[in-house]
Amino acid sequence: MTRVVGERVLVTGAAGFVGGHLLGALAEDPAVPLVVAWRRPGGRQPAAAKAATWREVDLLDRTAVEQAVAEAAPTQVYHCGGAAAVAGSWGRVVETLETNVIGTDNLLQAVHRTHPAARVLVPGSALVYRPCDESLTEGHPVGPVTPYGLSKLAQEMLAEQFAGDGLPVLLTRSFTHLGPGQDRAYAASSFAHQIARIEAGAAEPVLRVGALDARRDLMDVRDTVRAYRALLATGVPGRLYNVCTGRAHRMQDVVDRLRRLARTPISVEVDPERLRPSDHPLLRGDPRRIGAETGWAPRIPLDETLRDLLDHWRGAVAAGNARPAG
Repeated sequence: MTRVVGERVLVTGAAGFVGGHLLGALAEDPAVPLVVAWRRPGGRQPAAAKAATWREVDLLDRTAVEQAVAEAAPTQVYHCGGAAAVAGSWGRVVETLETNVIGTDNLLQAVHRTHPAARVLVPGSALVYRPCDESLTEGHPVGPVTPYGLSKLAQEMLAEQFAGDGLPVLLTRSFTHLGPGQDRAYAASSFAHQIARIEAGAAEPVLRVGALDARRDLMDVRDTVRAYRALLATGVPGRLYNVCTGRAHRMQDVVDRLRRLARTPISVEVDPERLRPSDHPLLRGDPRRIGAETGWAPRIPLDETLRDLLDHWRGAVAAGNARPAG
């Protein structure tokens, strides 16, 4: 592989779900840049993406962030670090806001002061939008209804200020992504994890679910990573981009598809502890802007994503790396 001379890529949150897949994609690129991967202090370092140089950095420590950015000397930054739990944000309002807003400010301040030409991708969330019964364009009204959504809107507005000051910041409003390696706190991953345990004889053949009537724009995380790379390469700084498929799937459909992939018959049971009202009965994006301006389009069909997700959990259960479902 040929290393790109002078290109240095910084990935925050590199040990997380999206960050880990991004590192994998960078490692497979024939023109491999020098990659510096950040994880939180005490966090795990994945076995994959060994080509990266790993650093432990607390995004809330402004001095440490500036020193680490100066040392990394990035030409590109993917800011994948932050608080990502939507449901959990109700119990961690302050922590969610601090991590996603103050942590992002610390990073952008450091990049702006030390390497102001670096292109920075700040992934946002579709949960900044006001609930709506139609496909969402970037011009639809915002109105987050969760602490997580509020934190991502504040993060977005902060990043827009830096873009206005000349830092080339790329902004997304990313819709639901899933795939192998996702934490089982998320619905599709929870379903797949339960099925893998049932197949292994570690649980009775009953899939426990919450409400399944919500419709979501579901995208493979590997397509999400391709979108981020396309935007960092050719996107317009300060411009908002939906990262989505333009199609919505009922969560009931996700359950049905996973059951068809299962190796044993499985029934479904609603678990009252998993029930919570849907803040967005429909969350579907319009991908025309990112498609027109970067040429990106999702490639991986949902069935393939769910099969890979289920295979991931089958491997984890077989290796004894998956804790009992809660």
